[in-house]
Amino acid sequence: MANLASKSTLVMGARGSVGRYVLDELIVRGVPVRASARRPEPGHFPDGVDVYAADLTDPASLVPAFDGVEQVFLYANHRGVRDVVRAAGSAGVRRIVLMSSGSVIHPTSKGNPITEEHREVEEAFAAAPDLTVTPIRPLVLATNTLGWAYPIKASGAVPLYQPDALTAPIHERDVAAVAVAALTGDDDTAGLLTGPARITQREQVAAIGAAIGRDLTVTALTRGDALARFSRFMPAEEAAAVVRFLDDAAAGNSPATDTVAQILGRPAIRFDVWATDHATDFA
Repeated sequence: MANLASKSTLVMGARGSVGRYVLDELIVRGVPVRASARRPEPGHFPDGVDVYAADLTDPASLVPAFDGVEQVFLYANHRGVRDVVRAAGSAGVRRIVLMSSGSVIHPTSKGNPITEEHREVEEAFAAAPDLTVTPIRPLVLATNTLGWAYPIKASGAVPLYQPDALTAPIHERDVAAVAVAALTGDDDTAGLLTGPARITQREQVAAIGAAIGRDLTVTALTRGDALARFSRFMPAEEAAAVVRFLDDAAAGNSPATDTVAQILGRPAIRFDVWATDHATDFA
């Protein structure tokens, strides 16, 4: 086991949409850090950072990644979570900053299968002795709209279920900034994270169109069509859960909060800025 003086922070999924920003900011702050990915590729990580091949569903791969680590940033994954808890405890990890979901504390999301998977992960870590878990809880990720890239490129028409449902998508940079705050000493980061204002899916499409200089259109899907479409990309139970989230948003139950501003001391990033940041993904 590594000496306590060498303890560092591990960023798992360090090339993911949130993890990459967490890693970069910790490096800027001079925090001793290492990175992991399921399949690390040369040239995809900053120079001087130790990189490990580690998979949350493969306990053996966690042993070297966790060795000498004091705290870990990782994504919630209910598959094998108890093995992850045991591996962290055996390695002497003291803290987990967990990328969870705001649905865990969002009242009308209770019982949704995706919500309950995240709750299972939070509870598994919370029950571990000598391990502190700090959940990071974004409700709606702006990166979810990257799933619209193909129809935008192919035809400029985006098929949507509940196109006028209001949500407050959060930029992944804000999620990462809150995670960094937790990793560097802020213990009050577990609130519901959203973007600064609610915006309909239809308005999100328009913002993407403005960012790429194209007029885009929206076609409305029936509930049955939406279930069939989502089931092409995810298990049927998860597809039904996504539809339930959208129904809940259409009923007015997806809020905007000021939690990001309270934690970071600045407003959350607007969706139109996110669309400009990701224009090349849609062009």
